[in-house]
Amino acid sequence: MGQLFKKRANAIAKLVIFGGVGLVATVSVALYALARSDFWTEVDVPIEQPVPFSHQHHVGGLGIDCRYCHTSVEQSPFAGVPPTETCMTCHSQVWKDAPVLQPVRDSLQTGKPIKWTRVHDLPDYVYFDHSIHVNKGIGCESCHGRVDRMPLTAKAQPLYMRWCLDCHRQPQNFLRPTNEVVDMDYKAPVNQRAFGQELIAKNHVHTAGLTDCYTCHR
Repeated sequence: MGQLFKKRANAIAKLVIFGGVGLVATVSVALYALARSDFWTEVDVPIEQPVPFSHQHHVGGLGIDCRYCHTSVEQSPFAGVPPTETCMTCHSQVWKDAPVLQPVRDSLQTGKPIKWTRVHDLPDYVYFDHSIHVNKGIGCESCHGRVDRMPLTAKAQPLYMRWCLDCHRQPQNFLRPTNEVVDMDYKAPVNQRAFGQELIAKNHVHTAGLTDCYTCHR
């Protein structure tokens, strides 16, 4: 019986096998890198808004407390966005005719709220409660970054599950006194781990269930 395959068939088979493995590995690495790139996570990428609100000006420059605008952050799962009336408390007197604030004035006149674009938008299968974090001693800056230095608001963290778990597994490394949660210039003490252990007890942090699936996925 004659030879069915030519001698070069072995070389071609090896090339296909090893080339296929290499291609799969290359694609996997590329997708892994893409999923962790700023292009995908949008970290440090300013989000376009109907009004170019500057936290740098309002928080860093004027010293407005986070809770003045995000009024529900201590009592609700949602930090909330300020109603138009809150903006107009100041802007009925300051920059009251500025063209950039026309959408704010229109909102007040029509009664239609401004449609802000969410910067931190978690998937529907993730449960997150702002109030529990604030009242246990997690600072705004820990998740949102130095918003007092952001001319336009952008994400400071990728918000991947492993990033959340780093804190849930060792909360003592991230806790601060509850009266310091809105302080953008807060500096952790050199003995943060020991200090954090004290805050776990003082702030009534129940560490037993922090890494349970049900805690974040309900």
